[in-house]
Amino acid sequence: MLLSEGEDSFVRIHPILLISALKPNMLDMDLVIRRISKTPSDGNLVIFASAKDKFDTSHFSESEIKYIRKEFENDVKHVIINRYTHIIIIQLVEKRDSAFRQLEFLRREGDVLASILNKRKISSVSILAERREEQALALAEGACLGSYQFLKYRKEKAKEKNTLTEINIISKKNIDRMVQRLNILCEAVFKARTLVNEPQNFLDAVQLSTEFRLMGKEAGFDVTVFHKEKIEQLKMGGLLAVNKGSLKPPTFSIMEYKPKRPANKKPIVLVGKGVVYDTGGLSLKPTANSMDYMKCDMAGAAVVGCALFAAAKSKLPLHLIALVPATDNRPDGNAYTPGDVITMYSGTTVEVLNTDAEGRLILADALHYAKQYNPQLVLEFSTLTGAASVAIGHYGIVCMGNADSTTRKKLHDSSKHVFERLVEFPYWEEYDELIKSDIAEVKNIGGPAAGAITAGRFLNKFIDFPFMHFDIAGPAYIKTSDSYRGKNGTGIGVRLLFNFFEKLTS
Repeated sequence: MLLSEGEDSFVRIHPILLISALKPNMLDMDLVIRRISKTPSDGNLVIFASAKDKFDTSHFSESEIKYIRKEFENDVKHVIINRYTHIIIIQLVEKRDSAFRQLEFLRREGDVLASILNKRKISSVSILAERREEQALALAEGACLGSYQFLKYRKEKAKEKNTLTEINIISKKNIDRMVQRLNILCEAVFKARTLVNEPQNFLDAVQLSTEFRLMGKEAGFDVTVFHKEKIEQLKMGGLLAVNKGSLKPPTFSIMEYKPKRPANKKPIVLVGKGVVYDTGGLSLKPTANSMDYMKCDMAGAAVVGCALFAAAKSKLPLHLIALVPATDNRPDGNAYTPGDVITMYSGTTVEVLNTDAEGRLILADALHYAKQYNPQLVLEFSTLTGAASVAIGHYGIVCMGNADSTTRKKLHDSSKHVFERLVEFPYWEEYDELIKSDIAEVKNIGGPAAGAITAGRFLNKFIDFPFMHFDIAGPAYIKTSDSYRGKNGTGIGVRLLFNFFEKLTS
């Protein structure tokens, strides 16, 4: 059933319906990765070298071989041979101390490869795998992700657009399924980056829910959107309190992908923070280097929505649900104030001592809502605390929770494989002392110590299921380019979740 906003306080979208009123606002990835079985005679080619003197010399003249070896001696990692009609790049694969670091090296080299090709206005390249399929896929992944651009608001976008549109992996092995999933995963990361990069004067809470509806239509999952009237009926006090200072209404998006024969008897629930812009509310942030980039405070929402998109489009046999509470946080005349006591969806009373600790309030309502699904596991992603960013910078993700050791090991293994590394903080109940309130059941901030942990322990008040919290405040949005992760929105977390889902179904 499709209901319009005027007919009820929620909208349910099923993917089989054609919704002409919804038109995509984001361009899909226009770069494709393919497998081919034969080496093109005159196409641009990448050949691997396992050492400075070990590569397939059959493609080169004696003088070219001498030149290649000399370049390797000069510590050049990728030597370019210009054939005028095309180029051949010899990519040195340096050995690393672990398999996951080896793959990360190749992804980073893939970003360099993409830069070389785009600067030369090249549209197509082929990578000669020759029993190096995993390495070729990693190189292609880095090249693809490194080619991302956000040009929607640029006047000269046609001139600035990257030229690389095709990456071929030459292999006689049937790796088509892996190639297909890599295409889908890169597309999902692109979507997550674009959501984070969009300014809040376009991407408000309602538009965010619309983007999820579009993704559901494309990938084949159901989307239900609660609007303000429904949220008020449910008495989601955290989401409503944060929204009080806004002229725009909140939304609560429920995305569900349930294949016919899922591997899990109980669903895995994803929860993402959807604060589309955060001024800090009445606890106003200072402007320089704090409020400037707060359009990224919905990066957690982008992660869970786009990870579910990738899983559904790849037809992974997992029952997945994603919940996104969304609003902006502003200091209007009716805004909630420090000192307020609010009653959450769970019935728990919370003393608000800082309106800039708003993410945990809306997440608490979503986590309590998740209880109705009797979930196998709940994974929550949010740009929750500056403390997490201060602790480890943008080099990894702070995590904590009560999930069993087997689940945590799989998450850590996935984080290493995709190089979105996890740093697990303690989740000791002693930290609860720091968020005890004098007048309510809990307060929304602790003291100056262990800010990332007390935020996680606040969320613990609203769960009764296996749970992991991921604070992506450091790596979700970076102001200087970081290889294939790019600059600004990184989409971090999408690849981690997708790899974890694959482990659960393998």
